[in-house]
Amino acid sequence: MDVGTAIDLPTDKILARSGEGIGWITFNQPEKRNAISLSMWQGVTAAAQAFGADDSVRVVVLSGAGGKAFASGADISEFEKSRSDAAAEEQYHRVGAAARKALLGMDKPLIAMVQGYCVGGGCAISLLCDMRIATPESRFGIPAARLGVAYATESLARLMALVGPSVAKDIMFTGRLLPADEALASGLVNQVVAPEALEATVTAIARQIAANAPLTIRHARTALNMLAGDTVRDDARLDVLYRACFDSADFAEGRTAFMAKRKPVFRGA
Repeated sequence: MDVGTAIDLPTDKILARSGEGIGWITFNQPEKRNAISLSMWQGVTAAAQAFGADDSVRVVVLSGAGGKAFASGADISEFEKSRSDAAAEEQYHRVGAAARKALLGMDKPLIAMVQGYCVGGGCAISLLCDMRIATPESRFGIPAARLGVAYATESLARLMALVGPSVAKDIMFTGRLLPADEALASGLVNQVVAPEALEATVTAIARQIAANAPLTIRHARTALNMLAGDTVRDDARLDVLYRACFDSADFAEGRTAFMAKRKPVFRGA
C-alpha cells in the first residue's frame, strides 16, 4: 500500500501523510496507549490545517499506533501541571478545542479507524468523525465520572445524536467500557471487522468517498449534522452549499459520465 507523502509536524507523537486523496493522522504514543498530550493536540491542529488547505485530500482517516488503542484519553501524567485547577483546565481546553476546530474546519469527511481502546478524549475525537470502523477488540468509554471531570457539551451532543439519551446516560453515569458488539448495536460504530482487515476496509471506504463529488458530500455532511442536532445550525450556509452542487462543473461531469456510462472524475468545483 502506498504510504503517501509525509507531513512535517511539531511533534513525532502525531504522524500525518497523504496520498490517493486520503489524509492519515495517527496518534503515536503507543507506550501510553496513545494518551493525548498538549503537544499532540498541537500536532493534530497542524496536520488538520495542512489537509484543510490541500484540495487533493478529499477524506481524512484518524488512527492510533501500536494496535492496542485508538486513543486512551488525555495524558493523565500532565494533569498536575496542565489541569490542576479551573484556570489551568481552561488553557488546556483551548488547545484541545483548537485541534477539534481544525479537524471540523477541514470540512471533509472524517473516518476513525479504531483498534483497541477509544476512551475519554479519544472517544471525543471519534465522535467528531463521520464514521467509526472498529475491531472485535475495540472498547469505547467515557470515564469522566470516575475522574471527577466534566465532558464537553458539544461532545455530549454528538454522543446523544448517535446513541440516544438513554444509552448516552448509561455511558456517562457508569463510566464503563462498551465492547465492540454493543457499540455496533447502539450505533456508536458503523462496522466491526477483523483486525487484519481493518486498514484495508477503511482504505476502501476512504477511496470510495474520495472518488465521489466533494460538493455533494460537503452539503450532505453539513445537512445531516444539522438534522442530527448539531449545536451550530446555519441554514443560510446550508443553502449556499446546496446551490453550489447544482452550479458546479462536477454536476455537469456527473451527468455526462452517467450518460456515457463511464466513471466520473470529480474535481470539487
